[in-house]
Amino acid sequence: MMDEQRVLQHANAGASVHRRHLVKPDGRDVFIYGNAPHTLEVAKQMLEGGPKRAELRWHPLRQEWSVYASGRQNRTFKPSLADDPLAPSAPGGPVTEIPFADFEVAIFENRFPSFSADPGPADTQISGVKSARATGRCEVIVYTPQSTGSMATLSAVARRLLVHAWIDRYEDLFSSGAHYVLPFENRGEEVGVTLFHPHGQLYAFSQVPAVQMRAAQAFEEGYDFARHLAAWRGDYEIFEQGGVSAFAPPFARFPYEVWVAPLQKRKHLCEFTSDEIEAFAQAIGEVTARYDRFFGRDCPYMFSLHAAPNNGSAHADWHFTAQFYPILRSADKVKYLASVEQATGLFTVDVAPEETARVLREI
Repeated sequence: MMDEQRVLQHANAGASVHRRHLVKPDGRDVFIYGNAPHTLEVAKQMLEGGPKRAELRWHPLRQEWSVYASGRQNRTFKPSLADDPLAPSAPGGPVTEIPFADFEVAIFENRFPSFSADPGPADTQISGVKSARATGRCEVIVYTPQSTGSMATLSAVARRLLVHAWIDRYEDLFSSGAHYVLPFENRGEEVGVTLFHPHGQLYAFSQVPAVQMRAAQAFEEGYDFARHLAAWRGDYEIFEQGGVSAFAPPFARFPYEVWVAPLQKRKHLCEFTSDEIEAFAQAIGEVTARYDRFFGRDCPYMFSLHAAPNNGSAHADWHFTAQFYPILRSADKVKYLASVEQATGLFTVDVAPEETARVLREI
């Protein structure tokens, strides 16, 4: 079992960020991030990983891949707080994914992955259907040792540490050959969350997904996001600080959709200045808090970081964004993605983006 410590050397880190890397007996990685070295004793028992077999199949009409990972069917489903698998492993308590009595931010390889380094062969023999091995990586990102909370209730220090953990995972996974890395969060039962401990996830792909391929093409063809963002700031901006803007994109697909982006072009978080990192960490918490105040409840949403694919200078014009897709159109009404949206990709949006910007700006 490997267990090592190091200080992260991000160019714009500011204060030192420490990382502890443990490899469990089942081969899965655990990373502990902190503002000081993590020296707690490793728990004697650990949860073991589940099945990894998965396969990609190509949809010839939609021109996109789907992943088939049957091992996920039996993943953990709405455990009690007493059986929280994302909690620290307290002495004498239940066995959890994080084999330490405390931590600040923890990341570990998913026990029930859609992608892995060894998913088995792609052996589908179906006429007209192309298949491939579902290689990649799936990680769980635990924001806090506390079993309750949200991006809004994390301290500024905790959110900044989370951003540095994301940066570290980008750098590690890009250097190991991932073509695309997507950190994301699902919040709320309406989105399908089955673990209520505050956490997100990360998928590292062996090929660039279709949506990001189309975005890369738009940037390469000359789409100047920074210029348009400057023009939108009057009617569509919610707030700006430290060179980072939170705004409702004029082409939003969800009611109350909000994006967060640097005003200057950055391909990914690794290029942010220390001031932009600080402002970005504050902004993602502020957007979540404004959603909760506006709806008068914890707002269910999908949240994702959209950085450039790992293709070197080929995507030099990419502009990083973090995107919030809330699935409420009012406090007691869910925005369902029904037949038209699913069949055609044409979204019907119940709230104009300029109205989103106005109401969230006033919160």
